[in-house]
Formats: sequence, structure tokens, C-alpha cells
Amino acid sequence: MFTILKCGSIYGVEGNVVDVEADISRGLPGFSIVGLPDSAVKESKERVKTAIINSGHKFPQNKITINLAPAGIRKEGAGFDLSIASAILTSIYSIDPDPIKDYMIVGELALNGEVKPVSGVLPLAITAKESGLKGMIVPLENGDEAAAITEINVATVATLNDLFSILKDGVINVHTPVTSQKATKHLIDFSEVKGHEQAKRAIEIAAAGGHNILMIGSPGSGKTMLARRMPTILPELSREESIETTKLFSVSSMLKGKGLVNERPFRSPHSTCSHIALVGGGSPPRPGEVSFAHNGVLFLDELPEFNRNALEVLRQPMEDGEVSISRATHTVKFPSSFMLVASMNPCPCGFLFDRKNTCSCSAAAVHKYQQKISGPLLDRIDISIVVNSVPYDDLRKKEECETSSKIRDRVETARNIQKERLKESGIYNNAKMQASEIDKYCILNEGAEKLLKNAMEKLGISTRGYSRILKVSRTIADMSGSEKIEAANIAEAIQYYNRSMFNSG
Repeated sequence: MFTILKCGSIYGVEGNVVDVEADISRGLPGFSIVGLPDSAVKESKERVKTAIINSGHKFPQNKITINLAPAGIRKEGAGFDLSIASAILTSIYSIDPDPIKDYMIVGELALNGEVKPVSGVLPLAITAKESGLKGMIVPLENGDEAAAITEINVATVATLNDLFSILKDGVINVHTPVTSQKATKHLIDFSEVKGHEQAKRAIEIAAAGGHNILMIGSPGSGKTMLARRMPTILPELSREESIETTKLFSVSSMLKGKGLVNERPFRSPHSTCSHIALVGGGSPPRPGEVSFAHNGVLFLDELPEFNRNALEVLRQPMEDGEVSISRATHTVKFPSSFMLVASMNPCPCGFLFDRKNTCSCSAAAVHKYQQKISGPLLDRIDISIVVNSVPYDDLRKKEECETSSKIRDRVETARNIQKERLKESGIYNNAKMQASEIDKYCILNEGAEKLLKNAMEKLGISTRGYSRILKVSRTIADMSGSEKIEAANIAEAIQYYNRSMFNSG
């Protein structure tokens, strides 16, 4: 008997519909899988056979051929087990597969017949919707993930016999998500940060415009504390952003039974991580930290301690908002639109700018340390600030500091202004503006024009630096409700861009 059911394969973060064709015919007993399967798919023969027998069914002693079409796409992973077993059971019992023929069936089988969760279910659910399929049949743990795509029906199964019951009875019970989709309350808040008014102002500007920011200061001055509170003032994820982010976690098996990711990611890789771990790669290619930070924050603590190669490969994702990983036969793209928040000491001992401690480093040592950060990478950082230690009197003040909620309200107001202004360009914040948008929307008054010109001539600002200053000043103007960019906005933006601190040695 010949049967066709649907399954799916993952390519990067995109899915493909795969036809699982099963043929049971007369001949010497055998079980073969064709259609460019990888090792995990080839090994499914033993899992499927044992799961069928241990579920109380008789495995046919015939020639069994499974074809995964289209044959030109490489099939990877154990997610084909359930659809292969379903196709064989349909043929064994001569059951009409009509109830599930328009459903994508995905899942890994244990030897006792239990159905285990698999990675990449959300991209496959999107593919099922776009391909016009009715829905998906997935493991119980993947139910909430698949059900996030509300345009399709989702059924869950815990065992192979649960699927066999669907085949026999033709009844598909739609899964109802049980996990809450509300954003959880942050455990940290800006109200806990004493002092640091200038740093908090710079962080608010960065959040409002989606700008990259670098904090420079002595050890223990509060750089990490400030960085970890950045997500608390960012706007909530939209549904589109949530789906984009969840796809990346889904293909990397990082959801652990949850539905959509509803909080902006905050990724903080250690300085010993390789450039592949940072931007992605491997075989098959997998997302890196820059992609896991998509629509969120990538925090690089102690920036000069990172490998130089790792830092340099950041330049392209920061500029393009995606990572392109090329192989001999294919290219995979992972989205990586993130805010870079970095921190570093100004010198090897860390006390170059400190008010209480004296720096013991030589000028050559300071220069060598700061040169670990290349000029092209610095040019992609919009805001640079010095974070000084907080005086004792400020630490002991009893008055309440401004909460993250109040700051977030101002950030959202500025973001809404940008979203409305840039809606025709398909971008959502000032940091993503290209040359055409900068020329169109960064209108300077006479005083601002004169100030920027003088700064360009005296400070040796690059062309990229010119664009960065205009973007930041546009954000500052949005926060103050100004239609045109004024001289004060330009002055503040230049203050955040000034690279003279890197020549202090």
C-alpha cells in the first residue's frame, strides 16, 4: 500500500514542507529511507520499528520504502519519526489518511512509543500556514509553541497510540495553550540605581532610538548594573517581533515547552566565547549570540577582553541587522537586529578616569589596551560615556529614584514618533535610518548646522560618525518633542560621540 503524509524540515530559521511517501510491497523484508536523509533520519528506522512494536502493533515483514520528497533538500533531525510511523501504520491497517493528510506531522519517537519534543516547531508552523495546510500534529511539549500561529489547527500527542486513535476515529482535538503570554515583571529596576544621572540619560537616549552604547569606567563603578536594567525600559515586543525572536530560540531547542518569547532578550556572552559562538556557524549552521539577542540587547562586558576576531565579525551584523553564513552549497541567513551595550575599563588597571584612585599604567600600556577596540567598530557605536563611581552622599540618599516604568513611558513615546515617521521606510527606530532617511528627516536649524560643521572640522569626525551624530540628535529632538534638530541636540550628541577619551594615554 502507498501512503503520503506531510512533515517539514528546517533550513536556517525557515521551514520546508516535506512529503513522507511510504510504500509497503511484497519482497524480502527490508526498511529503507531515501531522499537525502542525514544520520539522525537514517537511524529513525530502528526507533520507528521498535516504537510500533512496543505500542502493541505488528510490524510488517515486507519491503518498506520511505521517500522524503523533494529529494534535493537535505533532511536533518529526528522530527520525521512520527510522520514515518504514521505512514506505516496507515498502510498496515489500510486506514484512509484523509483526516490528517493536510496536517504537518512532527515528532521524535522513544523506543516505548512516547513522542518527544523537537526543535524548530514554530518555523514549521509558519510554513504550514503559508503552504495552506490545515494544521499540525506535534508532541505535547511543543503544543504552545505551534499554537502561537493561530491561523492553523494544532493537535498534540503524547504517544504513538494517541496518533493512532486520531487515524482510527478521524477526530482531531485542537490544542489550547496553557502558558501565559503576558510579560513577566522585571526583578530589577532603575529605581535601585543611585546617582549616575548622566549615564541614565545616555541609556534612555540609547533605548529611545535603538542606539549602540559603550560605557567606560573603573571597576565597580556600576556599568554592569546599568546595562542589566536596559531591557526594563525598552518597549514590549510586538507580535511580529515576538515571532521573529521565538523562531531563533525554537531552532536552537531553547524554548523548553514555552510558547512565544514575550520579553526582549538580554544576552551576555563571556569574553572567552569564539567568533562562531558570537555570530553563528557550525555544521549545520546555527544561530549565535547576536541572533539570540535579536530585538533585544547584546551586552559585552569587558569589551577589550574579547578575541579581536570575534569583535571584528560583529561589524557586519551591527550594520546589516542579519548574519549571512555561506557554505559551498548554500547560504543561511539569521536575523540579528540588536542593541549593543558594551562596557570596558579605560586602562589595564581600570583607574584612568577614577576620582579616588590613581592610575598606575604607562601611556604605552593605556594606548595598547585601548587599541584592542578598532576604529571601525567604535564608529558603529553611537553613544560613548564615562561612568564614574557614585559619591558616598548620593549612595546614602533616601529619596526614591525614577522607576523603569516612568523611563519606559518616555521611551515608548519617542519610539512611537519614530515609528510613525519611518513607517514608509519599513524601519522602526532612528538607529536603523539609512542615508536617504537621514537627509529627509534630520533637518537642522541654523545654529545646529553651524555647530555640526565646526565639530566635523575640529574633531576629525568620519562620514560614518557624521551619520551617527545626526541619528542620535534626531532621537534627542524626538524626546523633547522638537520637529527640527536644534543646536543643543547636536551638542549633546557630539558629547556622546567624542572619541577623545581613547587618546587619554
